[in-house]
Amino acid sequence: MDSKEFRKRGTEMVEYICQYLETLENRRVTPSVEPGYLRNLLPNEAPYKPEPWEKIMDDVETKIMPGVTHWQHPRFHAYFPAGNSFPSILGDMLGDAIGCIGFSWAASPACTELETIVLDWLGKAIGLPDAFLALKEGSKGGGVIQTSASECILVTMLAARAQAIKYLKQQHPFVEETQLLSKLMAYCSKEAHSCVEKAAMISFVKLRILEPDEKSSLRADTLKKAMEEDELQGLIPFFVSTTLGTTGSCGFDALEEIGRALRKFPNVWLHVDAAYAGNAFICPELKYILKGIEYADSFNTNPNKWLLTNFDCSTLWVRDRIRLTSALVVDPLYLKHGYSDATIDYRHWGVPLSRRFRSLKLWFVLRTYGISGLQEYIRHHIRLAKRFEQHVLKDKRFEVCNEVKLGLVCFRLKGSDKLNEKLLSIINGSGKLHMVPASVNDRYIIRFCAVAQNASDNDIDYAWETITDFATELLEKEQDDDFVEITEDPRKKHTLAQKRSFFVRMVSDPKMYNPGINTPRISTEIASPTRDGTMVTLQSPPHESSWISWPLAFLFNSTDEGSSGKNDVTLRFRHLDVKMGSSRRNSATGNSSPSPEGDNGILKSPKKSPQLSRKRGTSPNPRPSDGNLS
Repeated sequence: MDSKEFRKRGTEMVEYICQYLETLENRRVTPSVEPGYLRNLLPNEAPYKPEPWEKIMDDVETKIMPGVTHWQHPRFHAYFPAGNSFPSILGDMLGDAIGCIGFSWAASPACTELETIVLDWLGKAIGLPDAFLALKEGSKGGGVIQTSASECILVTMLAARAQAIKYLKQQHPFVEETQLLSKLMAYCSKEAHSCVEKAAMISFVKLRILEPDEKSSLRADTLKKAMEEDELQGLIPFFVSTTLGTTGSCGFDALEEIGRALRKFPNVWLHVDAAYAGNAFICPELKYILKGIEYADSFNTNPNKWLLTNFDCSTLWVRDRIRLTSALVVDPLYLKHGYSDATIDYRHWGVPLSRRFRSLKLWFVLRTYGISGLQEYIRHHIRLAKRFEQHVLKDKRFEVCNEVKLGLVCFRLKGSDKLNEKLLSIINGSGKLHMVPASVNDRYIIRFCAVAQNASDNDIDYAWETITDFATELLEKEQDDDFVEITEDPRKKHTLAQKRSFFVRMVSDPKMYNPGINTPRISTEIASPTRDGTMVTLQSPPHESSWISWPLAFLFNSTDEGSSGKNDVTLRFRHLDVKMGSSRRNSATGNSSPSPEGDNGILKSPKKSPQLSRKRGTSPNPRPSDGNLS
């Protein structure tokens, strides 16, 4: 394809994109296909000879589009918005044409400098403290574009881990880093995104998952109690991930009171994940939700969710960029350049070396819409959510299950979880709407989010009419004893699977969407090593609603048969339904499930592991006090 043909095909592609977006409402929202559908439509090998462009585009429409879930569809109300706009598409197009790999300033100065400037623009609009802005005089912080919020949380946890290990190594210079690592404990709410647990798995640290209050908010007292109890057991709190706008119900952790509580733990890194809600803070009337950000060490939000910017574009700010980059620097000779000491090299700010020119599309969006235009877009979505909330409140058969502050409404039929699961399954199966469930206060709820850029009142009214029509039909069947429950009989499940698409089954299962709904078994004792390496059982108050995720326990699993005792908190992975059993001893009885625990429930620690006590004193990176918040 030469430039002449590219002009022609490019014009055709722009027309195809416009036609697609303008006629989306004529398409089914979700695909009606089974896994493997595409494998039967495409050849087993790539074509050896070139194929005509017309044939490729025909296959897009006849083979690809039937399997697409249309996230920009006006009837798509699942998850959160997937940012999309013409300026963003054009910005990505230009970035792809330039094709630079901006791993350092020297690799493409404009790529690096525009990212720094645009992140300062957005940080100011959100209302972040000056300490987070790279170009503010005296600031040590700055912003960076990452792939997703998952990567933002991972790199901040890695930075916090490196900081904690360095600090502990100064206190205990003769202790192996692996033993220090086994003492580290991170914290988050049960309502936090599952990417926090994945980050802990990758970082090989313990993560205590805490129960929020009835409004899905993690409170300072809950966090402080867990941290103090862990310190009594010789564990070292080092990282707290709070959430502003939880995935399940758009709940908000008590950031300000948590920040104040963490002043007693000066070496703990406080991260704020505001992937969805953070975009809304560009609106002055919503900045109150951000209160307490002055205590944070890092903050992330996703313009590719609610600022009309296409994926991928997740923005991360840190208070001290040296603390971030010192955990991630790898500097071979072939990547060095003469301005290394005077510029930012973003390869040190994340996991990948190679980086696209992603700031272009965000720059295009900010300039095309202006902050005022983006504010109106967010306010429009909030107004639509409020409209939907009023529909729900007027129908006595339904109830609203969250505090509607932004664009998400959680609702349900008054009745059993099974009834609501059936309702959502029927609605999604119809292809008229698409929503997903979550668990709020251990109840199955249905999430409705305003997502389409140009969504209207008519779209909201249509959605509610569709929901109530299916609800009426379902309740009539219930009254006539024709309602068929989904049983645990595997044969019935198999029969049902043949009648419903895989996609509908997936999004109607709350355990798949929000795996944090499982409640662990709790005991009240914990085994802890003493200074001489022996194991003792300590009594402590039970964590009524928390559990630990710690994959590194596999590496510390001892073959010592003489240990005895029980864990204070069940060691488990949130996404599994059952607590893991012993791998070595159970293998003899036919159960080969790996486990971080022994037969007696003891979490085995390495021999001669010291009891490390936390010193609450001076810190190389103290959290700001009330008098010096920035």
